[in-house]
Amino acid sequence: MQTNDDDPPSGGKPFELRPGGNRPPFNASRLVVAVAGFLILFVMVALGTMGKLGVTSVTAEEVAVKINYISGNRTVITNPGFQIYIPFIEDVFKMDRTPQKFLMAGDRALSTNHVPFLTVRAKDGSNFSFDDLEIQYSILPGPEAAMLLDDSGPGDGFKREWVRAFARSVLRDEFGKYSAVEVADPTVYQAARIASEERLSLMLEEHGLQLIQVICPKPRFDPLYEQAIEDRKEADQEVEKLREEEKRLLNERERKMAGATKEKEIQWQSLQGTLVKDLLNAEQSQIKIQKGADAYVISRDFEAKAVNAQLTQSARGMTATYTKEAEGILARATALEERGEVVVRAALIEKLKNITFTLVPYSRDSEPKRLEHTDLREASASSLSAGRAGGNQ
Repeated sequence: MQTNDDDPPSGGKPFELRPGGNRPPFNASRLVVAVAGFLILFVMVALGTMGKLGVTSVTAEEVAVKINYISGNRTVITNPGFQIYIPFIEDVFKMDRTPQKFLMAGDRALSTNHVPFLTVRAKDGSNFSFDDLEIQYSILPGPEAAMLLDDSGPGDGFKREWVRAFARSVLRDEFGKYSAVEVADPTVYQAARIASEERLSLMLEEHGLQLIQVICPKPRFDPLYEQAIEDRKEADQEVEKLREEEKRLLNERERKMAGATKEKEIQWQSLQGTLVKDLLNAEQSQIKIQKGADAYVISRDFEAKAVNAQLTQSARGMTATYTKEAEGILARATALEERGEVVVRAALIEKLKNITFTLVPYSRDSEPKRLEHTDLREASASSLSAGRAGGNQ
């Protein structure tokens, strides 16, 4: 079926001829929609240019703080994802939550996190430095993030402020408490580093930051001083070797002393056992000798008693005998006393019976040639002796 352009559309009315030709009627609602869409597009372009579209994305490496300017409420956003807010009423500020490195190395500052190397003046007046010192820190992902936003501002403001302000002074204070020789000691060096970490951690926490660690290299000294330190280290190592040798010798001495003590203790125990055995034998011998002595004393006592009884009996007999003899002598003496001179003469006669008399003729010489003297007493004694001898024969 063919149609003409002049025919009206199917089911419609034919166009009416108006002045100016055939045009559709004016629709005001379409105009309003178009203007509104244009305005929305303009606002979105403007907000896009300003970065305030009402929707923002928070990554896992960021922490955000949403602020309501009307109520003053602050919300810390730590979970990654899209966040919706009302432009001009609310705003979302994002900050980098990844670990940051503050480097103190080189002769000049290269960035906010890269400053010149650290020089420290020791308490003895000497200087030493750290060529490559690194401080690692990050944002506290909690309510402290809002405090960090107030103190440091949005974006990377915290990287330009706090660590750079505190690090150099704290490290100089803690390491400057020691002399250069003391700092060369690893124990003192680690103590100063730990003290620095504790102070920096407290300072940074007040501004919403947390200290991860301070990586501190060995201090560098003047070349001559370095040589002196090396010489001292070698001397200390030699002293340490000597101390170890002394310790080894002392241990060896103690071991030998323990061995000798044990050996002497064994000998002492053996000697003590021998002495105890000898003591027991001596005690047994003593008991045996004591018993023998007691038996001997008893036997001698019996013998003495027997001899005593025998002698007593003999003495009694002799007493009786001699008593009788004495009585006889007494009786004869009494008789002699009664008979008087007669008895004496009889006794004298009895004695003279046994005497031999020698008679020598005597002549008187008219002309004596010599003179002799005879002691009558001696002659009488000699004669008496001769007579007794003869009587005995």
